[in-house]
Amino acid sequence: MSVQRAPALGVRVSALLLAAGAASRMGHRPKGLLEMEGVALVRRAVNALTELGVCEVGVVLGHHAPALQARLLTSSARCLIHPRPQEGQISSLRLGLRSVGADAQAVMVLLCDQPLVGVAQLRALIQAYEQRPMGTQIVQPHVQGLPGNPVLISQAVRQQILAAGPEYGCRQWQAAHPEQVHAWPTTDRAYRIDVDTLEDIDALAVSEGCRLRWPDEDRGLD
Repeated sequence: MSVQRAPALGVRVSALLLAAGAASRMGHRPKGLLEMEGVALVRRAVNALTELGVCEVGVVLGHHAPALQARLLTSSARCLIHPRPQEGQISSLRLGLRSVGADAQAVMVLLCDQPLVGVAQLRALIQAYEQRPMGTQIVQPHVQGLPGNPVLISQAVRQQILAAGPEYGCRQWQAAHPEQVHAWPTTDRAYRIDVDTLEDIDALAVSEGCRLRWPDEDRGLD
């Protein structure tokens, strides 16, 4: 079934979904394969972005690339294979940023292990970017004063990150330009919830009633 696109956004947004990690704390099982309501998290994120109407979606893959890519075969996402994913998340980010078209006004950077971030959260983040204080170029959600994800960065920030050295990413830019970062206050805890360990999966089920399962897990009777 095709995913219906929403009306055009007020700002031209390109999206990068980072999913190249080894998932060592998850027993080296790719977090993007975890299923929520029968759909892998990596595919859920791409579906939400497509429904939202972003101009392009790039998914950075590395460790576990074949398994994750198989979940995206019928999507509109462009898979970007990192040849050296062991170099870490900054290198994955920079690879993705290099693929973004020059006509994008902003870039949304997402993680694939945030099961509660959907269309509503992504749309709210874009609206916060459109209404950001003058002079700010990055918008990051803050829940009770704590930073969350995804983040939205301007095209100018993308260019500045890529012009810097290989160890320079979003966090380094934010540290160097705190006055240009809008810490957008929100009460939506979805921006702060991710799953890094097996314990996180159990905790999510208890706190949010959100059940995540591996694709080969016996579902039995709930």
